[in-house]
Amino acid sequence: MATVRSRPEALSSLPVEPLTLACALKVEERAARKAGARTALVGLGAGLPLPEGQLVSFGFAGGLGETLRPGTLVTATKVVDPSGRTLWDGPALEVAGAEPAVVVASDGIANEPEARRTLAEQSGAAVVDMESGVLASTGRLAGVVRAISDSGDQPVGRLVCAGKADGGTDWKVVAAAFATEPVRSIRTARDARKATAALTRAAEELS
Repeated sequence: MATVRSRPEALSSLPVEPLTLACALKVEERAARKAGARTALVGLGAGLPLPEGQLVSFGFAGGLGETLRPGTLVTATKVVDPSGRTLWDGPALEVAGAEPAVVVASDGIANEPEARRTLAEQSGAAVVDMESGVLASTGRLAGVVRAISDSGDQPVGRLVCAGKADGGTDWKVVAAAFATEPVRSIRTARDARKATAALTRAAEELS
């Protein structure tokens, strides 16, 4: 199991607590478990009961600009709220190929480009998710590792509502999205596959 990489030297002889990868969606948890990682399903917005121990906010995230493309891994140096107030900071977890980034914790979905630009300007962040703020509030957040599933210049469209509160998938929403927005939905699905593969690679290092 992966461990918190930053600990005072005086504590180095103490048992090191394994990390639990906290995932909002079942697809994210499956990607992590495939790599042998210790996981927990926490639902959208981390609304399900949280496990004990040190947590990693793990899963998909949205890029607020055009620089971070789908499939890119990021590791947080800081988690902020939409106004830019720091909720968590610490040494970023080391994952090969992951880019350091500031993550903004949002209470809702920011899908359209203008909403993402505004969030980036107000928070100073490059990445958005809905779980890291809640996990930071526990005092047990060891880091944030996310894979970009969609970028600021390419809205997800109707598929943005496909995730259910319990982490499952609303297949009626998926069917409607592909029926009414086939090109956008195919692109979104392709980008999600890139992000899922990146999560499995990251989980291998964190397990």
